[in-house]
Amino acid sequence: MAHETAVYTHGHHESVLRSHRWRTAANSAAYLLGALKPHMRVLDVGCGPGTITADLAGHVPQGEVVGLDNAPGVLEQAREEAARRGVANVSFTTGDVHALGAPDASFCVVHAHQVLQHVGDPVGALREMRRVTKPGGIVAARDSDYAGMIWYPLVPALDDWLDLYRRVARANGGEPDAGRRLRSWAGEAGFTEITSSSSTWCFATPEDRAWWSGLWADRTLQSAYASRVIEGGHATQDDLRRISDGWREWGASADGWFSVVHGEILCRVG
Repeated sequence: MAHETAVYTHGHHESVLRSHRWRTAANSAAYLLGALKPHMRVLDVGCGPGTITADLAGHVPQGEVVGLDNAPGVLEQAREEAARRGVANVSFTTGDVHALGAPDASFCVVHAHQVLQHVGDPVGALREMRRVTKPGGIVAARDSDYAGMIWYPLVPALDDWLDLYRRVARANGGEPDAGRRLRSWAGEAGFTEITSSSSTWCFATPEDRAWWSGLWADRTLQSAYASRVIEGGHATQDDLRRISDGWREWGASADGWFSVVHGEILCRVG
């Protein structure tokens, strides 16, 4: 079995976790919620700081949720989040989606949000997620699709951002346009009962524009992504400053609008 071969493009800088902590089951996993039952045991792969994980635990009050991530440091934040909310039916552990430590048929649902775009072998990851899911259970995945991101006004620096990000992500072993590929990957992984859907995030209020533009402006200059851009020779520090400024220019526009399209799959395990 192939183990992790990709490098996580974003890293875990505060500007990245600022985005991750905003995510909820309602805004990031709505396509899954109708399938959850109170007794279910759920594995949340790539759980990050645990906001979605804690929400999912609320949907399975007689069951449990296990959050898994390969970054031990971020799991401390996840544990703190669950404790702050008083969520008792959740636990967190480190692990690799390519080689999950759980026995076969351990979970009713295995969920991954914004994970498959960053892994070296997404088909292998889905096979492994399938292995630990009980017959009749569900493997669920949602990923953004960078080529499907659209915005207004048309700030030229954001075109440069998108081109640069996609090049860097692929150089790191990932696939930034994952959303459109989820159904295909699931088929390759052996699933035959696949429900596909899509949904969006939209940032258009003054508050949302300030938040979205600010975190990307900071991420462009300060995160692990910025280091990988420079070390990989993909762009210069001046290029990154110009892109960061472009994000702030977009965020300051009263007409600013940004949409992130996501692909989604619910795969029934036979």
